[in-house]
Amino acid sequence: MIYWHVFIAFFIPNIIGYGGGPAIIPLVENEVVGNYGWMSSQEFAETLALGNALPSPIATKMAGYVGYDVAGVPGAIIATFATVAPSLILMLVALGTLYRYRNSIKVKSMSQWVRPIVMVLMGYLTWSFLAEGMAGAGLLHTVIIGGISAVLLMATRVHPALVVCGGLGYGALILG
Repeated sequence: MIYWHVFIAFFIPNIIGYGGGPAIIPLVENEVVGNYGWMSSQEFAETLALGNALPSPIATKMAGYVGYDVAGVPGAIIATFATVAPSLILMLVALGTLYRYRNSIKVKSMSQWVRPIVMVLMGYLTWSFLAEGMAGAGLLHTVIIGGISAVLLMATRVHPALVVCGGLGYGALILG
């Protein structure tokens, strides 16, 4: 039964999610933390940070890690398959239709309309991570890490993975 739950926990967010890996992360968080209780919000945030620090798509890395954490190697394989299967199925079914109507104003509008929803989902996730960070590290360290990260990401060409690694290093050295 755990394998079925792992499959559903990753398949449903990926079949209804639209907008790429970052867009489905709040949906996966809802399943992993809220619905099944396999991780706390803090553990999920750490998994997300680690996934961001490593190369390749984040959703599959997170699925593999969470699946392994919950149900071992079979869980990792099932969760990763459940993450890529919706895209694979939809691509096989819809590719011809979307390609035929790729210049349609309706298809272009559909992508425009979903962006505010993705923005709200990412904003909510950011807010919950900020609250978790402040609860765990305190206001001062959260402001220091957030401020330095913001400067590095907006004013320099430092790769985001290095910024995440810097935050991990700060946490390990300063916060213990």
